[in-house]
Amino acid sequence: MKLAYYPGCSLEGSGMEYGMSTERTAEVLGIELIELDDWNCCGATSGHSTDKLLSLALPARNLAIAEEAGLPMLAPCAACYSRHRVTEHTVKHDEKMRQTIAQIIDRDIQGTTETLSILDVLANHIGVDKIAEKVTRPLLGMKAVCYYGCLLVRPVEYTGFDDPEDPQTMDRVVKALGAEALDWAHKTECCGASLVTSRPEVGNRMLYEILRNAKEVGAECIVTACPLCGMNLDMRQGAVEKEFNTKFDLPVYYVTELVALAAGESRKAVGIDRHFVEAGRYLDEVAKRAEKIKAELEAKAQAKAESQKADGEKVDPEARQKKIDAMIKAFEKNPDKMAKRLIDDEERAAVLLEIISEDSKKAARLAELMVDNSEKASKAADAFVTAELKKRDK
Repeated sequence: MKLAYYPGCSLEGSGMEYGMSTERTAEVLGIELIELDDWNCCGATSGHSTDKLLSLALPARNLAIAEEAGLPMLAPCAACYSRHRVTEHTVKHDEKMRQTIAQIIDRDIQGTTETLSILDVLANHIGVDKIAEKVTRPLLGMKAVCYYGCLLVRPVEYTGFDDPEDPQTMDRVVKALGAEALDWAHKTECCGASLVTSRPEVGNRMLYEILRNAKEVGAECIVTACPLCGMNLDMRQGAVEKEFNTKFDLPVYYVTELVALAAGESRKAVGIDRHFVEAGRYLDEVAKRAEKIKAELEAKAQAKAESQKADGEKVDPEARQKKIDAMIKAFEKNPDKMAKRLIDDEERAAVLLEIISEDSKKAARLAELMVDNSEKASKAADAFVTAELKKRDK
């Protein structure tokens, strides 16, 4: 996958670890990032509140450069992503404004380039299955909440890659890494953005509510994909703790840091040492938990395999065949009951009934599986139904 890459101002400054880990993640997943030549600031976060035309022209110039390269554009920063998506929408739906912008930036722009968020790329373009394949150090035992903030998935007419109220793309990625993504109420709440400096009495309260809710649901860390959110929750966490006389001690990670770490990258390479809330100690704890969990899972798997082997050795072939014959008769006498026994869903069970009534070989196969392994029998029955439904759709 080849993408035009727009790091923006923050990934080369206050969110440097986000930029570092994005590049490492891209390399791990086989994504070729081609940094936009001579890119400019998109105007976030204040451009749109001072001059509408300027707020459109600044991102438009970057989009025009990406158009010339013929590539979709990755903008990891949530604010940068939002500003470019707004401009895309405007250029596509307002011809007069498109022409005005083209004159200002002295470049043709048609709105053919799509700006992608890091979550869209990871969850929808690369896919969680491929990400899981790259995991060499699973984050088993990590208890995280995924914090999207207010710009990544809203407004939906500009974004559209995830649910605006209960997004799941970051949750899916975090789960693919082996961690637990906890459900919580503040995943799309605003972190206060620049209010933490201009109106700290307002901004700090907003941060406090996010941190408090994360802690209340049992989170031990926060995962985000926005450099401003990351900076506020990480750098200002100490000030919030002091103001509200509490202790959160919640490390804040960029989702790309976790992807790269789980795929074997070093902490230094992704910027873990740059965090304000100490982030390495919790990763040490997760590593210990992961080893323990893996040992327990391996022990259970070995015990199950040995049990199945022992059971197999005890089975008398003649006795097994008698059980299979009896099960086949059960299919012949009461096919509806056997179908419901294999599949709980009534509609799918009805389809299975048709299949076993018309195909005695499949009924016999299911009978054999039910004698040997009821779980495999249910999976096979479900597979028969799925294949039949696909055939009917054609």
